[in-house]
Amino acid sequence: MQKLPSAYRIAPAVARALKAQTPIVALETTVITHGLPAPENLQLARDMEARIQSHGALPATIGVLQGNILIGMNAAQLEQLAATVPNRKISRRDFATAIARQESGGTTVAGTLIAAHAAGLRVFATGGIGGVHRGAPFDVSTDLQELSRTPLIVVCAGAKSILDLAATLEVLETLGVPVVGYQTDEFPAFYARTSGLPVSLRVDSPAEVAALAKAHWDLGLSSAILVVVPPPEDAALPAAQMETAVEQALAEAQEQKIRGQQVTPFLLARVSDLTGKASLNANLALLLNNAQIAAQIALAYHQSPAGLHA
Repeated sequence: MQKLPSAYRIAPAVARALKAQTPIVALETTVITHGLPAPENLQLARDMEARIQSHGALPATIGVLQGNILIGMNAAQLEQLAATVPNRKISRRDFATAIARQESGGTTVAGTLIAAHAAGLRVFATGGIGGVHRGAPFDVSTDLQELSRTPLIVVCAGAKSILDLAATLEVLETLGVPVVGYQTDEFPAFYARTSGLPVSLRVDSPAEVAALAKAHWDLGLSSAILVVVPPPEDAALPAAQMETAVEQALAEAQEQKIRGQQVTPFLLARVSDLTGKASLNANLALLLNNAQIAAQIALAYHQSPAGLHA
């Protein structure tokens, strides 16, 4: 690993795990700062870390506190980040601003990819990636471009269902990002298990994911491996219910002229209200499930020849 810029702070446990080449799973923090309400946000962060630890890997929650990029956050730092208002939503364009102004914020999928890769991490668990917005094909999340150039295994439940999933998959294909269904042949729709859209490949075990990543990166290809996992059956929403709520939330966002980085938090919160919190329960369940599968993949990656790949 190259010397990191001075803004980075690697937690001692993460530094030890990197040196020993033991499994680590990166976690993002916009789910804490912008994705979930209190107190569910902080409890979810703790539960995801516990789930990863229980499956043999070390969690490395990534966020920015007072201008420092933290790779691994302790309990006090998590509490501070969750309580800070306002919090910046930090993607590629936002790191320098947060550092120069000594601000705090949650890292998006793109932001977490950048920081995790710089620190030498290989596996990352999140809820859903950003993508192409419905009715606004010019509004494309930075997540997609970052996935195309950052070599991590990213475990998610597909793209957020408030997005244009078909267009998002088209962009991922154009960017050369493998979209791998984990025990599924379909791209999950975040809250719902199916979308009717096929993935580029199906795998059924952590070892298969590890082997695929090694083969991809050994060829000199630098994109992420996007591993998409359906939400647990007992928490997933019926596709029709989800779509009705999303369409109403989108209409309300347009009426209220909500733009930019405020769109996604507004839509997620509104969909939660419209589904009687069912979408919130699905969100929590899929995040924990993704954390568990990411830990299993990290373990397989470090137990196989793929773990020797730098």
